[in-house]
Amino acid sequence: MNALARCYHSIHNAIFPRLQYLDGLAPLAMRLYLVPVFWMAGTQKIAGMENTIEWFSNPDWGLGLPFPTLLAHMAAYTEAVGALLLLLGLATRWISVPLMVTMLVAAFTVHWGNGWAAIADSSAQEVAVRLGAAREILQEHGNYSWLTEKGSFVILNNGIEFAVTYLVMLLSLLFTGGGRFTSIDYYLSRLFPAK
Repeated sequence: MNALARCYHSIHNAIFPRLQYLDGLAPLAMRLYLVPVFWMAGTQKIAGMENTIEWFSNPDWGLGLPFPTLLAHMAAYTEAVGALLLLLGLATRWISVPLMVTMLVAAFTVHWGNGWAAIADSSAQEVAVRLGAAREILQEHGNYSWLTEKGSFVILNNGIEFAVTYLVMLLSLLFTGGGRFTSIDYYLSRLFPAK
């Protein structure tokens, strides 16, 4: 057993320290994944700000949040500006914090009541019945092959899955930063090293 552990350790040390030079690729991948998510969310809120404020304020069919005008603007511009900063890898750690707050608010106010899954399990009896009914209606009254040529229909469950996934990615970026060689933050740290 000791020889096996020593062999594993030798192989591990021969391979993985060499990857350290490329450790900026993982933060870059997370940043690039999050950019369109936050850009679309933020710019859609900005483009329809009146509707966003109404959704934030309405307790019956919306979120029922206090200070809806302030919070709608803060959420929209945090997401849009955050997307640009993530794209550049500029102030990555700083922007991760308000974006994480935005994801927490979304998870608890929008998605929490729907459970974990973002997409409903199509093998569940109730979901399968609804999908079957929708399929029959569309086959009879719509162009079903055109509607499904890019993918199957699903029922959106709207659970916390995506919000938590983005939160975890942002938490990782808070600790790693924008990434070595792949962010403006990295080059700024080289220009102005910590004393």
